[in-house]
Amino acid sequence: MTTDETQEPSAYDLIGGEQRLRALVDRFYDLMNLEPQFTALRAMHPPTLDGSRDKLFWFLSGWTGGPSLYMERIGHPMLRARHLPFSIGIAERDQWLACMALAMQDEGFPDELHQRLMQAFFQTADWMRNRQG
Repeated sequence: MTTDETQEPSAYDLIGGEQRLRALVDRFYDLMNLEPQFTALRAMHPPTLDGSRDKLFWFLSGWTGGPSLYMERIGHPMLRARHLPFSIGIAERDQWLACMALAMQDEGFPDELHQRLMQAFFQTADWMRNRQG
């Protein structure tokens, strides 16, 4: 007897794939540029955000269960090591999370997906902290 195992859809699928993920990343960086509450977060990025947009999109693609674009283009993400040059504390973590939460809200993510992603984002963002405050 054979049974078909149903696999839960990935976050990438729930987001809506490549175009919707790109829209989320673009909204995230647009908000970072526009909203005063994200000034410190914006200051940690280069003057032009095109490269940052691409890298976050590539990373999130694989991280959410879609194509491993970051690995294909750059290699292992080594997130913590790549972010060590930046002073990341609770305030920076919380600004990143707030900016992403607002971007998901603006892009109309359903509450259940929003909550699922925010839990995962919090774990990753908190792990990126490299100072106490």
